[in-house]
Amino acid sequence: MYYVTDPICSHCWALEPVLRRFEVQYGHLFTFHTVVGGLLKNWDGFADVKNGIGSPADVAGHWREAGEHSRMPIDGSQWLDNPIQSSYPSSRVFKVIQQTDEAAARTFLRRAREAVFAFNRNIGEKRVLIDIDNQIGLDGDSVVKEAEEGYGQQLLDQDFALASSLGVRGFPTIVLVDEENKEIKVVGAQKLETYVKALEQALGTENMQAKSIPVLAKLLEQEALLFSKEVEVMYDLQQNEVEAFLQKELTAETYSWHTILGERYVSRT
Repeated sequence: MYYVTDPICSHCWALEPVLRRFEVQYGHLFTFHTVVGGLLKNWDGFADVKNGIGSPADVAGHWREAGEHSRMPIDGSQWLDNPIQSSYPSSRVFKVIQQTDEAAARTFLRRAREAVFAFNRNIGEKRVLIDIDNQIGLDGDSVVKEAEEGYGQQLLDQDFALASSLGVRGFPTIVLVDEENKEIKVVGAQKLETYVKALEQALGTENMQAKSIPVLAKLLEQEALLFSKEVEVMYDLQQNEVEAFLQKELTAETYSWHTILGERYVSRT
């Protein structure tokens, strides 16, 4: 399974709750590979006509709309105050980490998205990328320096070529490739059932064995924080049921409950 994405893709952020559950329940049936597609090289001549984006200021409203619709919090005011100039720096850092540690690379991507969408940090800036790397136990200065060298861009170009060969035109796109190299493509942030059906088609079966969902305490051990929407999707809850669920599943000493941009999230203490 190729997941073609970009660190600043708002619809990829919206997909996080569904994608996590899909991988938790069915990840044993496929190999997961993240491919970076290159959403924003720079603003010189950039235009996303479909979404009405021609300048950084245009992104703010688009992001807010995506956040309100998905309930994955997005601030977006940085596009007015301190615009991201390119998604390539964060993408290069991801690729450099991915060469030696796939799990760490995916953790970096998640933390970078939390930073840029919910906490309004500019992940196009070197100091922010170094800080995120340091927070996940890496040597931020070393990783970012390597990403800035030609090697980082070389890795990125390889991903661009792969995305192109898969016929990807937008993000997020998931491409399932079966044993006969036949491709099944799912474009955009879709419901869980859409990905399940695509995987059934790729495997040629309707009797896939889904793994059980881990208890919340175990899931929170793996994640620094989870937004309410992510808990809802993972455990089939309504929004107003989440707080009571947390109290039942976790001890007060192990988590804290916060609010940002009108949405709740739980984090490890």
